[in-house]
Amino acid sequence: MELKLAGKVIQILKEQSGEGKNGTWRKRDFILEIPGKYPRKVCITQWGDNIDQHAVEQGLDVTVYIDLQSREYNGNWYTDVKAWKVEHGSGGQNVPGSPPPPSTQGFEIDTNEFDDLDDELPF
Repeated sequence: MELKLAGKVIQILKEQSGEGKNGTWRKRDFILEIPGKYPRKVCITQWGDNIDQHAVEQGLDVTVYIDLQSREYNGNWYTDVKAWKVEHGSGGQNVPGSPPPPSTQGFEIDTNEFDDLDDELPF
C-alpha cells in the first residue's frame, strides 16, 4: 500500500540517536502542515540514512511517502508515521537515490476529502 501526504514543513525537531540491540540508531521528526479548510499537522519520522538522503528544510513544500505502524505497550496503542521517501515541490520530483516503495497497491490518501466536514470541534 502506498500512502503519501503533501504539505509544508513547518518545523524540524532535534535529531535523536542511541544504541540498541542492532547497533546505533538515529531518527528525526518533522511537522508537516497539510493545507485545506482546516489545515492539519502531522508529525513524521525519518530514520537512519533517510535523514540525509531525503533532507527536508523548514518552509519547503514536499510530498512525503509514508508507512504507518502501530504497536501495543502495556495495553495502550502507539502509531508511528515513518517517511521512506520525500519529493520536493507540490508535484514532486524524485530525489536521486530514492528506495523502491515497500509495496505498490496504489492506495493514496485524499486529504481534501475531509475539508467539507463541519464537526464543530473547538480544536
